[in-house]
Amino acid sequence: MGTGVRPARPHTGRTAEGKRIREVLTYSRRGSRLGTRQEEAWAAHRHEWWVPDDAVDDPEFDLRSWFGREAPLIVEIGSGVGEATVALAATRPEYDVLGIEVWHPGVADTFHRMQQAGVSNVRMISVDAVWSMAHLLTPGSVSELWTFFPDPWRKQRHQQRRLVREDFAHLAATRLASGGWWRLATDWPAYAQQMAAVLDAELLLTGGVVERWADRPMTRFERRGLDAGRSVTDLAYQRVPQQDPPS
Repeated sequence: MGTGVRPARPHTGRTAEGKRIREVLTYSRRGSRLGTRQEEAWAAHRHEWWVPDDAVDDPEFDLRSWFGREAPLIVEIGSGVGEATVALAATRPEYDVLGIEVWHPGVADTFHRMQQAGVSNVRMISVDAVWSMAHLLTPGSVSELWTFFPDPWRKQRHQQRRLVREDFAHLAATRLASGGWWRLATDWPAYAQQMAAVLDAELLLTGGVVERWADRPMTRFERRGLDAGRSVTDLAYQRVPQQDPPS
């Protein structure tokens, strides 16, 4: 979506002297070794369901072409192994679902789940979510945004890496269509408080803490938090409907 030269993707930018640009990212790279089932799913489906990293460098890149149709778009940031992604996409065949996940074993697991469930309306991308939202998605193009159990970055010195911060909240709000929803969940109370404070302050959004979203399936991340005695907080914020300019 959009034309023109894009800024370098994270991990690819370099200074004039050839040194890699230091970046503050919202995730850390984990091991990429695939198990047997994951290797089979990756080999069978990556050409069909995965958007290669370097594809987005094409100035003519068009996300819609990877789905092969025109349909409202849902974006999930940090889709993990695809538990929620596939279950929710299966009940929304009229939507295209873009899962953003940098961990390739998780992407491969998502492909396996898609195959098992007969789901074909999901595409996966492994490019930084903040960069992707800024450079691949146009304002008002996202019908719904999901952010379930993002990395809480618990240590004080790492909290600048949290996804839900003021600058990203505004960016995400601009990408939501008028009336579109941003649904979030976390099992870290301090992060839930930060999310609510940040999103309450964003003028393009309205909402707050809500009851658990009934459509959201229980995932291993949620079970892990509950087993550890942590409570889960759901939040839902809606893009303020755009007002027509005065005549």
